Amino acid sequence: MGPAAEGEPILVVDDDHAMRLSCRKILEKSGYRVETFENGADGLEALAGARPGLIVVDLKMPGISGMEVVKRVHEIDPEIIIVVITGYATIDTAVEAMKCGAYDFLPKPFSPDELRMIVRRGLERRRLSKASHQCELERELLKRRFITFVSHQLRTPLVAIQQYISVLKELENTENAAAKRTEWFNRCLKRIEEMQILIRNWLTIARAESHALSQEHVSVDLRPVVSAVLGAYTEYAAAEGVTLEARLPREPCLVRGDHNCLNVLFDNLIVNAVKYNKPGGTVVVAAEVSNGEVVVSVSDTGIGIPEKYRNLLFQEFFRVGGEVGKGKAAGSGLGLAICKRIVSEMGGSISVESEENVGSTFRVRLLEDCGHAEGHETHG
Repeated sequence: MGPAAEGEPILVVDDDHAMRLSCRKILEKSGYRVETFENGADGLEALAGARPGLIVVDLKMPGISGMEVVKRVHEIDPEIIIVVITGYATIDTAVEAMKCGAYDFLPKPFSPDELRMIVRRGLERRRLSKASHQCELERELLKRRFITFVSHQLRTPLVAIQQYISVLKELENTENAAAKRTEWFNRCLKRIEEMQILIRNWLTIARAESHALSQEHVSVDLRPVVSAVLGAYTEYAAAEGVTLEARLPREPCLVRGDHNCLNVLFDNLIVNAVKYNKPGGTVVVAAEVSNGEVVVSVSDTGIGIPEKYRNLLFQEFFRVGGEVGKGKAAGSGLGLAICKRIVSEMGGSISVESEENVGSTFRVRLLEDCGHAEGHETHG
């Protein structure tokens, strides 16, 4: 019996004084708080105040029958576990009791161990049911937060674009109109890019929730994947004053997974390494095959991550606050959570090492696709 179950309130409803006394002694010895009642009316009356986790009720009682007690208890609170006992046990009565809401059936006479086992099993089911219900509530709350969050994140750039277009309408007869138009068009494009990233992340999370993150399961060489992502961010890194460097082995770095997901994974890691770097800084992406794993590290010489935030980095919607990343465009808080999902789905791991004002290293470990080490097809 776990500590959470000890002290759990239990009601015993039986017109047989000896049976009530026996059940009380057996269950109190196991640490439960037990109240006994000799008829259904008294048991139902005590239900609201006692708030029991489990009720043991005899089916054959004068007045309100045990079957009626089962029905009413189930209507009042279907989460209460009901164990029915009787000396006239038949399959039909057992089935009828289950249909009315009973959890299990215990024929008389029964041993102390049989009673303890059925009560323990019933309360464990109740605990798991409540935990599952709590998870569903938290999941629903998370979905609502997600919708609110994404709606806000989409609304912000849309409002900005609307303002930029309003400015553009007024530029026609102003000085340096052409240069100003270019500036405001670039601002619009930047905001549209932010929305595209957010929508892409949103769709990726939705796919992950439906267990459809990986669309394919093929052998992929990570070298061209990493090289392509680095190439895509060459101009962005140069504009930020950051140097990109690849340290990739000559031999293939083969893993088995989804090519698009791997692109998303390293895209998120590399763009963050550039975004949170310092002018004159460096991003180094290195890969190696070691002990049946392909290990890819993305290191930067940036602002680093405070220790108190490191365990939270891969949670959905988490964004480092304070001075970290000050002056940078706020992210969605989904990028690293998506990285974690992708790596986990591939049976790998992702970790981070960081030192404030020195830099960070994100390390991805994926299982090597040994079966395709020769004659593989390169995806680029």
